[in-house]
Amino acid sequence: MTYPQIISQTLHLPVRKVESTIGLLDEGATIPFISRYRKEVTGSLDEVQVAAIQAELKKLQELDKRRETVLKTIEEQGKLTDALRSRIESCWDATELEDIYLPYKPKRKTRASMAREKGLEPLAVSIFQQKINDVEKLAGGYLTSEVQTIEDALQGARDIIAEWINEDEKARQKVRFAFQKAAVISSKLVKGKETEAAKYKDYFSFSEPLKHCPSHRLLAMRRGEDEGFLRLSIAPDEEEVMYRLEQQFLLGRGAAANQVKEALHDCYQRLLAPGIETEFRNFAKEKADEEAIKVFVENLRQLLLSPPLGQKRVLGIDPGFRTGCKVVVLNEYGDLLENTAIYPHPPQADEWMAKRALQELVDKHGVEAIGIGNGTAGRETVDFCQNIDFKRPVQVFSVNEAGASIYSASEVAREEFPDYDLTVRGAVSIGRRLMDPLAELVKIDPKSIGVGQYQHDVNQPKLKESLDRTVESCVNSVGINLNTASKHLLTYVSGLGPSLAQHIVQFRSENGQFTSRQELKKVPRMGDKAFEQSAGFLRIRTGKNPLDNTAVHPESYHIVEQMASDLGVSLQELIGNPSLRKQIDLNKYVSDKAGLPTLTDILKELDKPGLDPRGEAKAFEFGNVRSLEDLSVGMVLPGIVTNITNFGAFVDIGVKQDGMVHISQLANKFVKNPADVVSLNQEVKVKVMEIDLARKRVQLSMKEAG
Repeated sequence: MTYPQIISQTLHLPVRKVESTIGLLDEGATIPFISRYRKEVTGSLDEVQVAAIQAELKKLQELDKRRETVLKTIEEQGKLTDALRSRIESCWDATELEDIYLPYKPKRKTRASMAREKGLEPLAVSIFQQKINDVEKLAGGYLTSEVQTIEDALQGARDIIAEWINEDEKARQKVRFAFQKAAVISSKLVKGKETEAAKYKDYFSFSEPLKHCPSHRLLAMRRGEDEGFLRLSIAPDEEEVMYRLEQQFLLGRGAAANQVKEALHDCYQRLLAPGIETEFRNFAKEKADEEAIKVFVENLRQLLLSPPLGQKRVLGIDPGFRTGCKVVVLNEYGDLLENTAIYPHPPQADEWMAKRALQELVDKHGVEAIGIGNGTAGRETVDFCQNIDFKRPVQVFSVNEAGASIYSASEVAREEFPDYDLTVRGAVSIGRRLMDPLAELVKIDPKSIGVGQYQHDVNQPKLKESLDRTVESCVNSVGINLNTASKHLLTYVSGLGPSLAQHIVQFRSENGQFTSRQELKKVPRMGDKAFEQSAGFLRIRTGKNPLDNTAVHPESYHIVEQMASDLGVSLQELIGNPSLRKQIDLNKYVSDKAGLPTLTDILKELDKPGLDPRGEAKAFEFGNVRSLEDLSVGMVLPGIVTNITNFGAFVDIGVKQDGMVHISQLANKFVKNPADVVSLNQEVKVKVMEIDLARKRVQLSMKEAG
């Protein structure tokens, strides 16, 4: 079978679509470009489907590399028969391939190999055939200076038989099936660790069927094991497994059969069960990782696509008590204009000076909005700013500052603001997040921005790959202002990367703003392929050609120009007049390169040129609570969803610690996936159900809030 045929079966997609997509990927096309601008080629596959094809292709290529190693190793041993070669070449399952390879796999010294060196393999063969009655008499013929007793000879023979059973494909499949059907995962406390392991109390003596164990629970138990507090085991019912194995290997009830039975039990305890348990530990971990990464990716997508305030002058504040509040003023492009510090809170409590300083900054720079970090002193600073009488309308926003401290200490921040300290950089990050969350958050490691579950416990390369793809998807779905985007944001644009992003910023600095997409071709190292992949995702707000501010790709400009010409109007008139566009018969413009999917996308884009799909930021007001001590059971409060996991959602109610809404408390109906009920940054009403001051935890309910 070919790669496209196998992937087609796995993903339930037509072979033709898979073949075409693989062809585009092999040519260097990116996932955003393929899904947006090559719909005729792929049959309108979306980003998720294209990414799935790419992932499956990578798996198959890795399997092929492993197959080559297996064939080469067996051939070097002189054991590669035509039948064995055929079986290996037709195998497309990684686990099955390893089972086939196991008998030929080079081994370190084992009990079986040592027994063979002592000449005991013929004895093992005779016993395994179970046709002899007096095994001790037979074993007596194998006594040497190295094999001094009959029991030594029988033990060696059993060791060899145990290895044969372990390498038997049918036996491994039976054990694997038992694990798959009825394995139980158990967790026990490591003796003497009761106090240190308090946070894992729920798992001190815990067990449940592995197939029912949710990802967050598995990852929590594994973390406890990694930290040395818990011992985990995964096993099915041993009696059931042994019964099935005995049916396969025992041919009677004689002395030889007893030796085989003893070898069989030893094999299961020492080789088979530990080996298959490791497999299922890995399988379960991979599945849990996939689910955790999926949750993280969806949360990250929603966070990156949070509504921006837009290009307005902003005052950013990193709040604090003792050290004061760091204040920065940013222009509409996010450039730092001025910075200072104010001390409106205890111990200084200099409210008058702080108020005057903010009023002067707002008046001087024409500030339109204030963004305040939601950490320590955040609520108090919001209240303070809302009570100031400014001479102009000024909106006050609470901004999620998770990861701002990571940014302020990063190489990126030092490069942007080499002459300012961490506190100023942190305030800048808060202000810029309000203006454009996407543009600012791409500078921070996604694991540091406070969404997802157990992100530090999952497979890190897979997590990074998924997160990078998500950031790339978000950046390209929104479209990037070519004349204001930082190199960090440009890096994620389809077809660019860090080097070209740097060249674009440098070219812009030396030559001024771009006035057309075609000018991109003047950027050093911007080849035809990079231009093709990136141009449609880059916007020029006030360019010479109005299409440069749309998602219409330059390769399709001639189509829109022909539409305008046929109607006897200019491009600008066509874009701004819905009634004109209704007169267009798309079938007239179908060609071998542009079919109805592309033409339909073009018309949709002309309906909303340059429109940001993220909407616009809105200010939110919390209830009249400031700390956990202000809460009481039964209170109904407004809140904002800050994180979504498989077991529920976390909600900011304005008391510094987010409250937890368990999945069972999300709605008055069964909820399988919390993401089906809530979304990040969603405004909700919650009822306080339980307060744990010692552990600083709050249990909330949405379904009880009315």
